[in-house]
Amino acid sequence: MIELNEQQVLAPQASPVVLRDEERQRCEVWTRVMGYHRPMASFNTGKKGEFHERTYFNERCCSTPLAD
Repeated sequence: MIELNEQQVLAPQASPVVLRDEERQRCEVWTRVMGYHRPMASFNTGKKGEFHERTYFNERCCSTPLAD
């Protein structure tokens, strides 16, 4: 059994993961357009442009008035 000292237990050192090209796979991105979920790979040039121009926002919660 391998014994670890306190420093190794508290801050383990992870080695970086290195993949060769043949080990990688493409990530398929899906998004919702006009009410349907579709893969971006099937988008035409215009829809791809619209996707990249999207702006994202965080909506603040509204507070309700306190009842007396």
